[in-house]
Amino acid sequence: MDREIVFLNAETPEQRLENLKKLLAEEKEKPEVLPQYSNNHIHTTFSFSPYSPTAAVWAARRAGLSTAGIMDHDSIGGAAEFRKAAKLAGVGSTCGVEMRISWKDTPFAARRINNPDQCGVAYMAFHSIRERYFEQTAEFLKPYREKRNARNIRMLKNIEEKTGIALDFEKDVLPLSEYSNGGSVTERHLLFALAKKVIPNGSEEEQYKLLGKYKAGLIHEVYIEPTDELMSLDEAIAFAKDVDAILCYPYLGDVTESPTGDKKAAKFEDEYLDELMAYLPEKGIAAVTYMPSRNTETQLERLMGLCEKHGLQQISGEDINSPSQSFICKQLANPKYAHLVDAAWKLVEREKEG
Repeated sequence: MDREIVFLNAETPEQRLENLKKLLAEEKEKPEVLPQYSNNHIHTTFSFSPYSPTAAVWAARRAGLSTAGIMDHDSIGGAAEFRKAAKLAGVGSTCGVEMRISWKDTPFAARRINNPDQCGVAYMAFHSIRERYFEQTAEFLKPYREKRNARNIRMLKNIEEKTGIALDFEKDVLPLSEYSNGGSVTERHLLFALAKKVIPNGSEEEQYKLLGKYKAGLIHEVYIEPTDELMSLDEAIAFAKDVDAILCYPYLGDVTESPTGDKKAAKFEDEYLDELMAYLPEKGIAAVTYMPSRNTETQLERLMGLCEKHGLQQISGEDINSPSQSFICKQLANPKYAHLVDAAWKLVEREKEG
């Protein structure tokens, strides 16, 4: 890992932000700004990522981004730091949360939606949470993280049965997370703890590669479907209204090849996309988010056409949770996707109100 990232992954937010100030002061030449790009879906150590919120801002800026968005699973814990770091670095910032949501009370209860692990459950993104709602959001999410940990502990038993390797949740998993500071513990933490046990003297790059292999294969053999930790779609809609967030449906689409190597080829929403896109505004969901690097031009053109037809806002972001991933989505340089960069700046402006 780069020296700067290690420096910015210091133990506390205060240390990390102070280290950012030092790096910026020492900088002899600023990175080239690439205004044709944006990224609103960057995970940090508050869910799973090699980047602290401060390090994520630095890496995004170094890649050429002038705006960046934090999007952690079940956690808003890193948002305040992310926003402070972005202000120091002169980067526009936007903050959100990603969660699994139950669709069991919808017409899509038996469908594989955008979640490879479970039918009738979808990932949803709560974009553009303003700073004045951070504390309320954190309190709301706390019991969901606690319930998730109960399931995490059960999955560790499955991992031991499958691999013969015992992992201790308190000693091996929690130290890899920011759980004590409001972060979440995900399946990736469990698999990363396993990778560290298997190759304890390996480089972090090697451990992340092994994690990717486990995510593509082993996770399906040890996974326990979430139940208690899932809010319903109606509850998600109500929560978004309470904190004035933009609730987004993240389009996945049929997968032929995963850019991160952690998703197998599979069919998702494409067979019933017309029905799904018509359903979203009926429920009061006003936006769709998608990652252009994951889809074909045919998929994207169809999706954009349906968004326009149903008056759905379009937001983009590249799912960053590994050191091997680029913060830049090259497809955004195509003028047909310029509206996605404009949308990112609208989120930034919206959140300046605090």
